[in-house]
Amino acid sequence: MISQILAVAIFVIMFLVIISEKIERHIVTLVSALLTLVLVFGFAMKDFGAIVETLNFGVFIQPHFWYSSGESASVASGINWETIVFILGMMIMVEGMARVGFFRWLCMKIANLVHYKTIPIFITFMLMSAVLAMFIDSITVILFLAAVTVELAGLLKFNPIPMILAEIFCANLGGSATMCGDPPNIIIGTSLGYSFGDFISNTGVVAGIALVFTILYFYLCFRKELSKNENKNTEIKHPDPKDAITDKKGFVLSSLIFALAVVLLVTHSVTGLTVSTIGVLIAVLTLVAAPKHISEMMSKVDFKTLLFFVGLFVVVGGLEQTKCLEAIAAFIEKVSGGNAYMIIFIIIWVSAIASAFVDNIPFAATMIPVISAISASSGMDLKTLAWALSMGTDIGGSATPIGASANVVGISVASREGYIIGWGKYCKASAPATIIVLIISTIYIFVRYL
Repeated sequence: MISQILAVAIFVIMFLVIISEKIERHIVTLVSALLTLVLVFGFAMKDFGAIVETLNFGVFIQPHFWYSSGESASVASGINWETIVFILGMMIMVEGMARVGFFRWLCMKIANLVHYKTIPIFITFMLMSAVLAMFIDSITVILFLAAVTVELAGLLKFNPIPMILAEIFCANLGGSATMCGDPPNIIIGTSLGYSFGDFISNTGVVAGIALVFTILYFYLCFRKELSKNENKNTEIKHPDPKDAITDKKGFVLSSLIFALAVVLLVTHSVTGLTVSTIGVLIAVLTLVAAPKHISEMMSKVDFKTLLFFVGLFVVVGGLEQTKCLEAIAAFIEKVSGGNAYMIIFIIIWVSAIASAFVDNIPFAATMIPVISAISASSGMDLKTLAWALSMGTDIGGSATPIGASANVVGISVASREGYIIGWGKYCKASAPATIIVLIISTIYIFVRYL
């Protein structure tokens, strides 16, 4: 009982401090992880084995960490090193692509193809945001897309705020479609052993349907505002997309590496290569392709986020080792009366509401053992619960300015250029879109799986 009280107290305090944003979140999770190891496992449980299992260092010498034979994976316990290694590899690849101007070139190229017309740019940038976020961290997608949007707004004389809001939402939606698109999905996929194909054929279908309604919704919301200056931009000299490329050889190599990453991710259930192996391979190729810029790229990698994940997994491991998560699972099943529809509804909507106000990453990590326990006790298909958790956490984070990291980044980019996006303006546009997608997701899962 003491161990459970300590584990829950550490987790709750960690969550509250993260929400306050007064201390950097990686410091919060690392301190919380240390307290979990010392107080929960050491003092209360006196169980060294729990410490070893939670730190999970032994996984690096396990063959299944690098190569999967296709057997069903058991639920990961403790630090999910597969997630850490994969995200690190993708971060390095993205820095390599950013260095050569890939993202700015892509934005300018698409704007050029639609002849710098505001409404077509609005629609194509929403599509591009969703597609890129399927393979690249949504934070990176919004960082570059919002910056180029502000640049184009100055050139074409339109208000960039509607476009940035739509791009943020589509990035979060696109991220829900694949295993590597959003951190919660990476954690779900690596923890439960689901492949890129599993996600794209399940959450990807929901996201694709929802994207059509999302584009229509934002178009109806902002078409009048964006079309005000549509006919006043004919005399403006438009930039050449090629000018965005800073290193032509590096650009070609980065594009090939990105294409290889996509192919490997799409086929990893066939080849047997795990996302850990893919992450390491892509990182090595990126660094080898630009040996003179290794220190520059590595200095820009967000190691703080990786440390945040490490600490988070340890704290969640404390809840798991003390059986607290099993109690939560039992409570959900009791409240739902064991009804599958009610269980799915609770998971999607509670995940969404929680993710709208707190970071969806720790919530997803916490809920994975919970849905595993629900599946084991109720007999429900674990995959169905996983898709519900994925859509709830990924989409719920879009509802408020603080629900997902991409939201914070997009708003920051806009504010630096003098375009302030407050809570009212953000929620007025994005909250209804979030509800629409959640309704679509709920109906889809009810119809397809139950």
